[in-house]
Amino acid sequence: MQLIILAAVWGSSFLFMRIASPEFGPISLISLRLFISAIALFPFLLYRKEIKVVLANWPKFLWSGLNTTAVPFTLFSYVTLSLTAGNTSLLNGTVPMFSAIIAWFWLKEKLSIIGVVGLILGFLGVFVLASPEGGASQVLWLPVLAALFASASYGYGSCFSRLHMQGFSSITIAAGTQFFAALFMLPFGLLFWPETSPSMLSWASVFSLGIVSTAFSLIFFFRLLQQVGVANTVSVAYLIPIFGILWGYLFLDEAVTSAMLIGGFGIFIGIALTTGSIGKK
Repeated sequence: MQLIILAAVWGSSFLFMRIASPEFGPISLISLRLFISAIALFPFLLYRKEIKVVLANWPKFLWSGLNTTAVPFTLFSYVTLSLTAGNTSLLNGTVPMFSAIIAWFWLKEKLSIIGVVGLILGFLGVFVLASPEGGASQVLWLPVLAALFASASYGYGSCFSRLHMQGFSSITIAAGTQFFAALFMLPFGLLFWPETSPSMLSWASVFSLGIVSTAFSLIFFFRLLQQVGVANTVSVAYLIPIFGILWGYLFLDEAVTSAMLIGGFGIFIGIALTTGSIGKK
C-alpha cells in the first residue's frame, strides 16, 4: 500500500509539470519547486543538527543535487511542453536501465546477457513512443532525447551518491541536495521569470510539486528503504508510469494511445530484465 501511495505521488509530478510548465517555463518552474522543497526539508537539518556537516561537504551535496534533481527536473519540465504526462512518465521509467548501464561502466557491476536484452527491448519501447502515430509526420526526438538525458542524469546521480555519500543519513542527503540545487537554480529562475503572472492553478501545481511530489515523497521514499529494503522500494519504478498515465487521462483528458501501450510494455519488460526482477525466473 505504501509503494502505491509513493507511486501515485511521484506520478502526479508529471501532471503538475504539464499544467505549470507552459506558464512558468521549465527553468523558473523547477527553481520554485526546488526552493519550496528545500524550505520544507530544512527543519530536518535543524532537528538533526547537521547543517555544519552539509556545509562542510557542499561540493558533494551540490553535485548530487544537480544530477538527481535540478538537471532531470528541468529537462522533464521541458519535455512536458511537448509530450503528455503519460508519455513523459513512461520515459522516466527508463531510469533503472540507465542506472544499470552506468553502474556497469563506472562501478563495474555485472550486467548479464538477459540484462542486455532488457536494455534493447526497453529502448525499442522508447523508439515506439517517439514514433509518429495516427497520421502525424513529426518525430518528437528532441523532447524524447531530453527525457532520456534526464533519466541518465538520475542514473549517474544515484551511482555518485552510492560512491561518495555513504556516510550521511538519508534525510540529510535529501535536505542537503535540495538546498544546494535550489541555491544553484535561483539566479536562473529569476532570469527566466515569466512576464505574465501565472494562474492560480499553476501556482497550486508548483506548491504541490515542491511539497508533495518532492519533499514529502523523498521522506516517504527513504522511510520505505528502511522498512522494506532497496529491492522492494525500487519496484515503484513499475508503478509510477501507470499513475502518470492515469492522472493525465483523468485530469487533462490525455488519450491512451497504442504507442503508449506498446512502448510502455517494452520499457517495463526492459526494466524487469535489466534489473533482474524476472531474469532469474
